Amino acid sequence: MEPLLRLKNIECYYGPVLAIKGVSLMVNKGDIVTILGANGAGKTTILRTISGFIEPEKGEILFEGKNIAGVNPQQAVRRGICHVPEGREVFDELTVAENLRMGAYLRKDRQNVSSDVKRVLEYFPALGQRYRQRAGWLSGGEQQMLAISRAILSKPRLLTMDEPSLGLSPILVKEIFQIIRRINKEEGRTILLVEQNARLSLQTASYGYILEVGRVVLDNTTGELMENEDVQEFYLGIQQESIRGKKRWKRKKVWR
Repeated sequence: MEPLLRLKNIECYYGPVLAIKGVSLMVNKGDIVTILGANGAGKTTILRTISGFIEPEKGEILFEGKNIAGVNPQQAVRRGICHVPEGREVFDELTVAENLRMGAYLRKDRQNVSSDVKRVLEYFPALGQRYRQRAGWLSGGEQQMLAISRAILSKPRLLTMDEPSLGLSPILVKEIFQIIRRINKEEGRTILLVEQNARLSLQTASYGYILEVGRVVLDNTTGELMENEDVQEFYLGIQQESIRGKKRWKRKKVWR
């Protein structure tokens, strides 16, 4: 079966700097896939490239079998890709209701928007309580809920999420990830997730990629990754016995 998304040897630059170095990955329909890596590894660059904010210098981005490398963000949304950015980026001067309606701006089935708004408010009741308030008055957690809800209302076939837990309390993080699982299970949304909380990310996703300095150095099912000694040491904080010197990643490609 053809994956929903496949990146093939993508290279991207920030000015003169090669930020993404021949990255290949794939996301099957209905899956949650996560990308892990240190700050500066290129995780956000990958999501922004998929969503059309960055044009790759080389490689292909195959979405539903068609190469979309170089499309702009609006075209990406029309094709069914919606990005929840790091830092939320809600429209501060618009109300919660207006922000949600903006998520559905490109939809043609206008008659279904109201019922879909009611559904996302069931996911996040706090937004219903602040429905007529300006988004700029919301807490950080509420703004994250709004950003996710706005993206859902575009009815994406692929939802990319960049650091949804950033700056949130542990209780809110747990709540957000419960909703992410519900969105995937109840709505069948395919999700590509970048997240600083490696343990929670691996527990949520079914497959994962480890990125280091712009390259994929390891990929496997999340169950296998959580058993990997390097992942345990560098991402899960589990100290290994008899470590001699600095560990280096051993690239292991596992094709699904």
